[in-house]
Amino acid sequence: MLTLNARLAARWESEPAVVRISTDLHRSLNDRHREAFLIREGGAELPSGFAMYFVIGLANDESSVKIGARLGVLPESMRYLGDGDVVRYSPTSGHFSVLYRRASRFNSMLLTEQCNSYCIMCSQPPKRANDRHLAETYLQAIPLMDPETPELGITGGEPTLLGETLLEVITKCKKHLPRTALHLLSNGRLFSYLSLAQALAAIDHPELVLGIPLYSDIAAEHDFVVQASGAFDQTIRGMMNLERCGQRVELRVVLHKYTIARLPLLARYIARNLPFVEHVALMGLELMGFAQANLEALWIDPADYQSHLVDAVRILVQHQMNVSIYNHQLCTLDERLWTYARKSISDWKNEYVEACSQCTVQGQCGGFFSSSNLRRSAHIRPYVTSPNHSITNAENTSS
Repeated sequence: MLTLNARLAARWESEPAVVRISTDLHRSLNDRHREAFLIREGGAELPSGFAMYFVIGLANDESSVKIGARLGVLPESMRYLGDGDVVRYSPTSGHFSVLYRRASRFNSMLLTEQCNSYCIMCSQPPKRANDRHLAETYLQAIPLMDPETPELGITGGEPTLLGETLLEVITKCKKHLPRTALHLLSNGRLFSYLSLAQALAAIDHPELVLGIPLYSDIAAEHDFVVQASGAFDQTIRGMMNLERCGQRVELRVVLHKYTIARLPLLARYIARNLPFVEHVALMGLELMGFAQANLEALWIDPADYQSHLVDAVRILVQHQMNVSIYNHQLCTLDERLWTYARKSISDWKNEYVEACSQCTVQGQCGGFFSSSNLRRSAHIRPYVTSPNHSITNAENTSS
């Protein structure tokens, strides 16, 4: 698990700054004012003109780098930082955070921790505090990101609660990252207002997909999972409005005790009523936040719901829908589902256990969330051969 936040000893009087990391001694003078120079060991002659300086590998000995007061010593756990990464540093508090890693394909922007739902398995429980500074931070960071970034996530909380600020973020991404695909996670409820769907469509971002959850084909069951009365109707209306406005929609289902029993029926509902959905993601639990607090009520060993998962995937595939299985280990999946399994866990919180070291298919397996030590399937085991990855021969047991 990568370290993305740290508290540095360095202090000076200045406003928090969002800067891009550089190790280029010959960096253009025009760019240095919005960048931080990174040196990995002490004793080097450093160029002037950068907004600030960071060093790795100095065991808290700042004196060996003669650059003045605007210097922070980073922990060894952040040695992965390199050119093009974007960070934020608050010199008065010492708080350092990594916002964007140029070499990673798992970059996302947490724009708010506020939410209008209260999902029983939420891995990032909502907070009520005013956190507009989060979006403002990323509005500063977006112009510093590599224009060739393949994909960027937008998440919360519920980003649509930001209203015009969310639209500003997407507009800025279109301007500075014109070739970057955006994946916006939303509960979809506020898109029940057609005006919001129309405002989003008016930006005309060429590569924007909205990931929206649906947890049951029965309104009361969905509303229970998200702990919000009327949420099912709002979400369905929201997806319909997005389709009406020509926006791309991905549908997400988190699998646990409250969603698994009707999963095949939900798949049939999706296929019949939401055929415009371009991707359906069936997702394993991340045991953080409310999922951890409600673990006993939510947890079901993935090996115990394979028949439901096979049926759901078959129904969706038969209706020519694009299906993926996220956050599952291959050894817990029916072998007919392997072709739909994806390496979906962000690299900074992805890990493997000891049993994986001897597995011949570890390179294709999604691995574990770092929080998985709280509960794991009883069926984790290494594979020594690659099985048949076909679902076409699966028996049809759906009603």
